[in-house]
Amino acid sequence: MGSVIQKGEKLVGAEGSSRPSVHIGVLGLQGDYQKHLEMVSRVEGVDARVVRTADEIALCDGLIIPGGESTTVGKLMERYGIDEVIRKRSAQGMAVFGTCTGMILMAKEIEASNQQRLGLMDTTVRRNAFGRQVDSFECDLDIPAISGGPVRAIFIRAPFITAIRGEAKMLAALESGEIVMVRQGNLLAAAFHPELTDDIRVHEYFVKIAVAGRAASRN
Repeated sequence: MGSVIQKGEKLVGAEGSSRPSVHIGVLGLQGDYQKHLEMVSRVEGVDARVVRTADEIALCDGLIIPGGESTTVGKLMERYGIDEVIRKRSAQGMAVFGTCTGMILMAKEIEASNQQRLGLMDTTVRRNAFGRQVDSFECDLDIPAISGGPVRAIFIRAPFITAIRGEAKMLAALESGEIVMVRQGNLLAAAFHPELTDDIRVHEYFVKIAVAGRAASRN
């Protein structure tokens, strides 16, 4: 399913070197962070690890915020000062990729909620927008920014984006119109779970954002 980088092909993140050169952290507070770790580790040129502290996040070129329960994760971020370091590092060029809960926490506005959030993206998000766990579904999603054909997208108690503004740009929407993937510079958010398939193209795309963000921060 999808394209997998084979050994010997051009490395995504290594800038011509066989050594890992882009450091991707997967936030390990809640959710299936291990699956994200497995997927991003398959992208050559990546040094991937689970991170749980502000000091660990400060060393990352890119950070993945996986699914979970957004209220709980938001409170934990605030309690341990993780939210502040993410805001600081993302402003410096660190790439951030939020899936499901991560997409909720990255939004500046969450409908009918005043919960803690990172407030990074010019988006408005609706939580549990498709219904309960029993209403989870899969579909083939066309993402023009990602080559190789449609991406299989798995939605589990998923949110969707009800409004975008400023520098936020839609990357994908369902046939029924709901926006489910957006990018804003070095920030990426998706309502679905790319880690639950065998297709690493979404993670490859994020790694490229992280590489570009690191290069820009060094200039």
